[in-house]
Amino acid sequence: MGDRMMRVNSTLREVLAEEIERMSDSRLELVSVTAVDTAPNLRSAIVYIDVLGDEARESALTALRGAAKRLQAVIGVQVRMKYTPTLEFEIDPGISGGERIEQVLRDLRQEEE
Repeated sequence: MGDRMMRVNSTLREVLAEEIERMSDSRLELVSVTAVDTAPNLRSAIVYIDVLGDEARESALTALRGAAKRLQAVIGVQVRMKYTPTLEFEIDPGISGGERIEQVLRDLRQEEE
């Protein structure tokens, strides 16, 4: 990934994180934006999130998908880009994978003791 795309992704992550924090939807209280992956043509972006608590994940995704147009409008106002990307939201697989690995390591340590 080039420097330009890294800057675009970082800028979008910051703008989205700030705007989601400002939103008054209670389903979004424990949401953090972990990464953004923008397509090379800038027409779409996948926003990866982490939600504290497994049971809150689906409701947070539903809330974000419902607010996608509002968030795209914020990007259009705050970020100077040729196109405003359409947004898709997904749970960050790296976060849950890392948690699973940590749990396996904890289990192994307990077995050794």
